[in-house]
Amino acid sequence: MSIKIGNIDLGKFPLLLAPMEDVSDPPFRLVCKQNGVDMMYTEFISSEGLIRAAAKSRQKLDIFEYERPIGIQIFGSDIETMREATEIASQANPDLIDINYGCPVKNVACRGAGASLLRDIDKMTAMTKAVVSATHLPVTVKTRLGWDDNSKNVYEVAERLQDVGIQALSIHGRTRAQLYKGQADWQLIRDIKRNPRIRIPIFGNGDVDSVDKAAAWRMEYEVDGIMIGRAAIGYPWIFREIRHFFETGEYLPGPTIAERVAVCRTHLEKSVEWKGEKTGIFEMRRHYASYFKGIPHVKEYRMKLVSLTALADIHGVLDEISEQFELEVA
Repeated sequence: MSIKIGNIDLGKFPLLLAPMEDVSDPPFRLVCKQNGVDMMYTEFISSEGLIRAAAKSRQKLDIFEYERPIGIQIFGSDIETMREATEIASQANPDLIDINYGCPVKNVACRGAGASLLRDIDKMTAMTKAVVSATHLPVTVKTRLGWDDNSKNVYEVAERLQDVGIQALSIHGRTRAQLYKGQADWQLIRDIKRNPRIRIPIFGNGDVDSVDKAAAWRMEYEVDGIMIGRAAIGYPWIFREIRHFFETGEYLPGPTIAERVAVCRTHLEKSVEWKGEKTGIFEMRRHYASYFKGIPHVKEYRMKLVSLTALADIHGVLDEISEQFELEVA
């Protein structure tokens, strides 16, 4: 049976790309889409920024036809501001609107947005209702287990948000207090999935970084799909590898050096195309280590990549990596 969000058909067991600040921009989303991700989201966008028409917030609304289905994720602490931001985001014509109730970082959570709303479920419910009523699009939510170990309230959150109209819920298996430390706990996610009151799709998120883990947790925790974040950075092939295993029971070999270079190059070119040469080159620096992780003796090339400022020079180093390491493999 296909998993659906509104009229969006995501297939039997969708793989989703988690929204990640400063990571899941259009260039990164492109290489994930090329490797088989089923559903993606923009970086999270400040509702205040949208209403003020801040350039950075407005730029994050950029979506492209090849990315569909795609959701625009918004966050904020004020209900009326979130309602207005929903109207603005809906005009960018995404497939859905997603609300971030999970971001744990201080400058979001300590301003009453993101995961901080887990401490005020009444306000969270009212905010969600306002967002649902402000758009014709399906509304989904991403959240965490709770604020800390003493307040894991996502079971109640799931019921109440479903009651006001959300059409899917993604749950990161950590509390806000954990940030990204320790291990994600998916047992509460399974409890929510087993709740007879819950009719909407439940997606699990947190620590899925291999084919084996995806396959085991799919069965053990009974989720409707898996959302992957950090493990896809510099390794968009994770979606292709998991999908192939689900369909055939076989493991795909990892990407060759040539594939790593080609995808890194595509990411770089799109980054420059979307952000301009200076910013595009600068912001790619955070990705090089991940693209070439695990390759012995690649460090000197990586050091060059993060120091160069001319596009032609960076392409030259990528050529060198390709030639050098393909020779070694051969």
